[in-house]
Amino acid sequence: MHMADGFISPAVGCTMWAASAAITALCARKVRQEKEVRLIPLMGVLGAFIFACQMLNFTIPGTGSSGHLGGGLILAVLLGPYAGFLVMAAILAVQALFFADGGLLALGCNIFNMGFFSCLVAYPFIYRPLAGKNPGTGRITLASITAAIIGLQLGAFSVVLETTASGISALPFAQFVELMLPIHLAIGVVEGLATAAIVIFISRAQPSLLRPADLETGPVKKASFTVLGIFAVAALLCGAALSWFASAYPDGLEWSVAGVTGSEETSLAEPSSLHRSLESVQASTAIMPDYALPAAEETASSGETEGASSIVNPETSLAGVLGSVIIAALVFAAGFLFGRNRTATAPADPPCPCSRTPRGNSARWTGFPAETPDSTVWTPVLK
Repeated sequence: MHMADGFISPAVGCTMWAASAAITALCARKVRQEKEVRLIPLMGVLGAFIFACQMLNFTIPGTGSSGHLGGGLILAVLLGPYAGFLVMAAILAVQALFFADGGLLALGCNIFNMGFFSCLVAYPFIYRPLAGKNPGTGRITLASITAAIIGLQLGAFSVVLETTASGISALPFAQFVELMLPIHLAIGVVEGLATAAIVIFISRAQPSLLRPADLETGPVKKASFTVLGIFAVAALLCGAALSWFASAYPDGLEWSVAGVTGSEETSLAEPSSLHRSLESVQASTAIMPDYALPAAEETASSGETEGASSIVNPETSLAGVLGSVIIAALVFAAGFLFGRNRTATAPADPPCPCSRTPRGNSARWTGFPAETPDSTVWTPVLK
């Protein structure tokens, strides 16, 4: 559901930017209030892991389409809805800025569609009630699949609404819905199974890490080095090697657009000045557009048949590792600054009640307990 700028009008894009920015600010405030700074290491490695997983497109049999994990529900279950949303927003921002995956004007839409519905709707209102306080394997699986499907269905329908409200693409509402919802239903089932597998693994590896049913009163746990290491290795493995085997079929959104217009992409006949400006910004910030080096991207069409005999793609590996490192570094840096800000703004300790300055005297008298518990020795300290 990474929307390109060609789907979105400036009015819709700016509106969704404002909405996503407001939600991001609210989530940052909630994370600060709940003192979840101890989650920063887990936020970093999970962000890297989800970034790498989003590169692993899987084929949906019988459709000619593919899908990939969104990861919002995984983040919400392991980090909580607010921290999960912040990590998802960071992932989508890095993808748009450094890899030109999703437009900058559409970034607010993508954050809302992939982060809000999974983290702040599907998790608290679907997953938590179904999973309960002490869920077993069956309840975790049921809750994960149901929440993943509903979250993706809401996100897919939101894509249709945003595109229709923009009114700049030839995508009829009814036909677009008929294609978007069924294909993301299939993707939701796979995402639910993957979410359940990861949550079940955590429930056995470190049960205390799972968020309590009462999020507001439950303690925030710290991930063990074993869990952090496993997710870090998994991120590198997915980004550096497993990404070679990603499906070449168009994803659910591209497949739906092609089913309506005959083309996987939507280009504007007369792009607005804002479209052109943001396209220029993205061209200057993208170090690996479409997860390939710029020089290789220019020659991809001519050399596609030559490289088709080998599945090993060093550029894909580089993009997967580089993106994972950027995400982890960004989260760690934000957490470091966040922690310093909390320390700097913390209220000062109240003055010691045993210190006083007598009237008419420039000496400050400080009391220290004497050897006997019922007496106090006052020692003058001259200023």
